Order: sequence, then structure tokens, then C-alpha cells
Amino acid sequence: EQLPNPYVTPGLSFQFHYFALRKMHFLMRAKAVAVFPGGFGTFDEFFELLTLVQTGKVAPLPILLYGREFWTRVINFEALADEGVIARSDLALFHIVETAEEGWAIVQTAFGF
Repeated sequence: EQLPNPYVTPGLSFQFHYFALRKMHFLMRAKAVAVFPGGFGTFDEFFELLTLVQTGKVAPLPILLYGREFWTRVINFEALADEGVIARSDLALFHIVETAEEGWAIVQTAFGF
């Protein structure tokens, strides 16, 4: 990103020259991740997170994809499993949700509260 979006609290904003460092710090601090429809940067961060969790480099955490229509239209996760390029169990690494309440319920279950 060239500039933080207007919803970011300025005192909590980090600026990184290198995108790889930004992603590393993001994943070091995340307890759960909400992914909203986006472009290549969003997909890059999402797939890196999935790969790191899948390979055990990052501890499992709730990964929430908001917007079922978007995610099922742009990525056919079931087809990836059917083709054998991902394990069927990899489909459990993330949750597709429609509402904040649905996402929050998954976070609560993950952390036992």
C-alpha cells in the first residue's frame, strides 16, 4: 500500500519499505485473520498465510474469508482438492463467512470463550 487507509489509527500504523517484512510482522502479531475481497496483494497475503499454516511454519489461527459469493466465484477450493493439488483437509484451514457474528463465533470457538 502507498498510504494507510482512512480507517487505520495513525499511532498504530506501521510503514514498511519491503513487503516481505510487512507480511512477516503481520503474521507475527495476528491471532486471527479476516480476509475481505481484494486484488493481488490480498491474494498474496492470504496464500502465504495458508502456506505457512499448512506447512507448520505458523501456528494455526482462525482465517476468515468474508463474502461467500466472491470467494467461491474467484477460487474453486473444492476443485483444488478434487484435482489433488491440495489435501481435502486443507479446506479446514479457513472458513468462509458472511457476517461479523459468524466470524466472531469461529474466533470464540478457536480460543474457548
